[in-house]
Amino acid sequence: MAQILNGLTLSRQIKAEIKEQVALLAAEGKKKPHLAAVLVGENGASKAYVNSKVKDCAEVGFGSSLIKYPETVSEEELLKTIAALNADPDVDGFIVQLPLPRHIDQEKIIMAIDPAKDVDGFHPENFGKMALEMETLLPATPFGIMTLLERNNIETQGKNCVVIGRSRIVGRPMSILMSRKGYPGNATVTLTHSYTKDIEEYTQKADIVITALGDPLFLKGDMIKEGAVIIDVGITRVDDHSEKGYHLAGDVDFKSCEEKASWITPVPGGVGPMTRAMLMKNTLLAYEMKSRND
Repeated sequence: MAQILNGLTLSRQIKAEIKEQVALLAAEGKKKPHLAAVLVGENGASKAYVNSKVKDCAEVGFGSSLIKYPETVSEEELLKTIAALNADPDVDGFIVQLPLPRHIDQEKIIMAIDPAKDVDGFHPENFGKMALEMETLLPATPFGIMTLLERNNIETQGKNCVVIGRSRIVGRPMSILMSRKGYPGNATVTLTHSYTKDIEEYTQKADIVITALGDPLFLKGDMIKEGAVIIDVGITRVDDHSEKGYHLAGDVDFKSCEEKASWITPVPGGVGPMTRAMLMKNTLLAYEMKSRND
């Protein structure tokens, strides 16, 4: 029976550590880190996610600001806001919540963000530095997964790691980070995706499986080997007849995989809380990098 990789407990611990660091900054008479968020439209999941980030900021002692725009906001207006946030010395990091409405070029928006304030870690400059193993702001979800492995002392060196999904937000960065020199890392990584044939041939040999597909219950117990470490990034709303009308499901069929795995993340309560905690960590890192360069 697998041990649980509890992201909820660890994220609370990390936020408590950040809160202590912010208290030390305050004691030295320094300004507190400040995270800004830009929200466009009325997407329910995006609103909930941004509101949780504002709450996290209050919890760790950061300053925060939320800039809201209607769905109809022009690309030009959004770019002006980004330029203002880039120039604001009080703002240490900011995010533009994705997805954006179709009339706005998402790439153009990401490119406009100052890489030093890009706490989502999406800017190509930050992605390139990550690939070159230079100091940078990592994408929050992969950063959270690496921290989850590290804090639970899970061995990665020389292990076979299979990543399912090749998105720029999770899959591709995970494949780079797991193969980097050092710990956690030094794994032999196979990046699989929708065109990979007979995917179970890869997953059955894997010591570590990281799945970020968004396909509920895709990974079954017969697709993994005994003692594998299973990281489930997927989170999908599945309609049901409950009071809420839905439940959250991961990419992993938890019941069948739990029997064989050595470690496994639950959904919810695994990777999700770690993503939120790492956004706070990235804001503090952006603040520290700026302080060093001032």
